[in-house]
Amino acid sequence: MIHILLSRLRQGHRTIPYPGSLPALPERLRGRPIVDVSKCANISGANAIKDGCQLCVEVCPTEAINLREGAPQIDLGRCLFCPECEAVCPPGAIHYSGEHRLAARNREDLKVEGGAEYRLAKALDAELMRVFGRSLKLRVVSAGGCNGCEVDVNVLQTITWDLGRFGISYVASPRHADGLLICGPVTVNMEEALRITYDAIPAPKLVIAVGACAISGGPFYKQSEQLGGAASVVPVDLFIPGCPPHPLTILDGLLRLLGKLGTSA
Repeated sequence: MIHILLSRLRQGHRTIPYPGSLPALPERLRGRPIVDVSKCANISGANAIKDGCQLCVEVCPTEAINLREGAPQIDLGRCLFCPECEAVCPPGAIHYSGEHRLAARNREDLKVEGGAEYRLAKALDAELMRVFGRSLKLRVVSAGGCNGCEVDVNVLQTITWDLGRFGISYVASPRHADGLLICGPVTVNMEEALRITYDAIPAPKLVIAVGACAISGGPFYKQSEQLGGAASVVPVDLFIPGCPPHPLTILDGLLRLLGKLGTSA
């Protein structure tokens, strides 16, 4: 026992101070994309096709991009955060920033347009905050994904992130849960299991969709073996995009939902 205590003393405090301060993020992190419409200003209509400004649309593997008045609109619910659109954009109008804040309450809020404000998730209403604000128990359901999102969901329980200090924890039974945290596109074989799990949670309850698969089907969106995300089966209260989302993105979304972060934080 003395050796364990001495080891802990040598290691020091390991938990990140977030949300008090932002931890160092990797330089190669691809966060929220930025669309510079000024670079698209002189390329519209027929000229967009002539000048190759439709290449970002064509290269996107999940049809997450469409052109609106000559400028790209990016649906983060479909986006895999790959660099393909950034690489082929002739005027360099698309750039992936290091911005980790991505979670939204409404599906339509996940769409990024140049010059438009990105609407981050707002907190629950007063009554739900009274129920869940101090303690939130989530049943994690892996509904047919690649396990990438599940890994970043689970890492929040480690000493570095310490999800429990915010009153949030994962539980083994839906009977003990306040809501579902869903990863994966919801395969046909998982539909009934997801419905049963959702029905087993006592009301009121929450549903959180984590990752592109759980929001829209992700890279599997054209496959008949999947249903196109959690909202095809159950109502979703919080969307956290990414493929997979960084642990900080997931944590940020959960804290916003519980009103533990300001909307401008």
